[in-house]
Amino acid sequence: MNSGRLLSLGTGRLRSVAAILISEVNQVITVSRMIDLAWDGDPPARARGVVHNHVHRLRRLLVGQAEIATRGQGYVLLADPCAVDVHRFRYLVSGAHEDEPRTAVAKLRQALGLWRGEALADVPGERVRRTLGVGLTQARVAALQELGSRLLMLGRYGELITELTAWLAEHPLHEELTALLMRALQASGRQAEALDHYHRTRRHLEEQMGIDPGPSLNATYLAVLSGKPVIAPPVSTPTVVTPTHTAPGVRSGPGVAPPPPRPAQLPPRIADFCGRVREIAALDQKLDRLPRPDCVVLAGGGGAGKTTLAVHWAHRHKAEFRDGQLFADLRGFERPPMRPDTVLGMFLRALGVPEARIPDGLAERSALYRALLAGRRMLVVLDNAGTAEQVRPLLPATPGCLAVVTSRRRLSGLVVRDGAALVTVGPFAADDALELLGNVLGPARLAADPAAARELVERCDRLPLALRIAAARLMAHPDWSLGCWTGKLADERRRLQELSAHDADLAVEACLYLSYRALSSGAARLFRLLGLHPGPDVDLPAAAALAGRDPERTHRHLAELTDAHLVEEHVQGHYVRTELVRIYAAQRVVSEETPADRDLARERLRDQAARYRP
Repeated sequence: MNSGRLLSLGTGRLRSVAAILISEVNQVITVSRMIDLAWDGDPPARARGVVHNHVHRLRRLLVGQAEIATRGQGYVLLADPCAVDVHRFRYLVSGAHEDEPRTAVAKLRQALGLWRGEALADVPGERVRRTLGVGLTQARVAALQELGSRLLMLGRYGELITELTAWLAEHPLHEELTALLMRALQASGRQAEALDHYHRTRRHLEEQMGIDPGPSLNATYLAVLSGKPVIAPPVSTPTVVTPTHTAPGVRSGPGVAPPPPRPAQLPPRIADFCGRVREIAALDQKLDRLPRPDCVVLAGGGGAGKTTLAVHWAHRHKAEFRDGQLFADLRGFERPPMRPDTVLGMFLRALGVPEARIPDGLAERSALYRALLAGRRMLVVLDNAGTAEQVRPLLPATPGCLAVVTSRRRLSGLVVRDGAALVTVGPFAADDALELLGNVLGPARLAADPAAARELVERCDRLPLALRIAAARLMAHPDWSLGCWTGKLADERRRLQELSAHDADLAVEACLYLSYRALSSGAARLFRLLGLHPGPDVDLPAAAALAGRDPERTHRHLAELTDAHLVEEHVQGHYVRTELVRIYAAQRVVSEETPADRDLARERLRDQAARYRP
């Protein structure tokens, strides 16, 4: 607290409890969360009593400065946020962006002057430092970068060189600050030193991280090398960081900016959610890895329930993302899909950016979006993504944020390049499929004919979309028996037609069509011709024979079908399809291949089988 009086808190848990309350001033902190943070998730049995004793002691120490009030199952520190260094820092940085350069420099120097070494360095407990310090180092670097940009605009190169040289001596891998230092050195007539800093940074990046300098630093190097005049880089919008949200009944102090918006964009979740224990456990593990920035891809075929799972899990954990949740349907398999810059415009408006201040370019929008998320704990759900390139500009880059992406493809680019985790969402287990059917129809209707119920879920491939459509049709016809409806689905020529909710414009066939349409021409042709294969299991030689192509090209096309979840490679070189996918492929081959081409494909398949017949 910034009262001018030094308080002795010792070195133990009292300091941790104080840090938790002060860092989240005017927010209710539950006792259970204090315990979890202060004891790194491994508290003793007496932890609750220890917390209460520490709060009692802090109340006495803070008399006349602030009040600690009891709220429900927790406590809240009621105080002017600007009495806390971290909130004062954020307020000054936020205000500096709106000021002319000289005033901005003064505010930024004042903000940076509040720092005394690493944030929360004297607070015991790794989880406290990791959670409460989310984004603080990034915010400090952003403020220093903003200060450098303003000094460069003002031509105060000597000050800038002194500031950045000291910082980069401790943080030699920071490319943006290196680029600023190079520009200041060039403007001071010290071109050789500027180039030397570039090469030194390049060596550090290569030796310590195995990467090359990024485009911005390379562009600065080429400009310095060619002797072009210094062009001050655009002043980046700093993190919109304001004093934390004000608790009910607490007025903000003088000059305190209003709290930033807390978007809550999640669509409603369904009430009868069931199953997905494995997938939920995998998502829960990502929370344990926070506050590092993270991403998880939920990949599965159309109608597998990826969106339902993502929305259910997001609602279940939204309280843990105190700064809000963003949601966008990327329409990755529709025409046209949502453009990343369009989605960023929507997100920026939700984060409180006025329309007139939203940049035009994709890179600028993405940079502003990530700056606004710095220091915040937000959940971003990106539904129905088509490609990694569509998703990448929308990923947060700040610790404490989590992106959950759903897609019909595996989006391997996000896994390989961006470190995303991949969770496959397949058909339901048989028991979960029966539970879903029972949730919709009622257990009595299933109990009347359990054998027909089990057969029905198999006719639907245990696919959530197909199960819900079948259940909706049965609800509309309470006089139909499960056996009667299952009999309708036994006819493969009518099964896809029956699995259509006509009034809701939902159909399994339409869902499969979106995945089929997104295939390359070669993979789409192979998919169709696989409809001529009589069994569910197709090996590589049989697929190559049907397509009349060499095995290498056929393998590439099978890999594309696997990525789209239209086939699954259950054993190396052997691919299986669900019944609904097989039926759909059989329909496509009849409608799109000539009778002569179908006969030739069957003949090639028979010849191949004869060669391998024992």
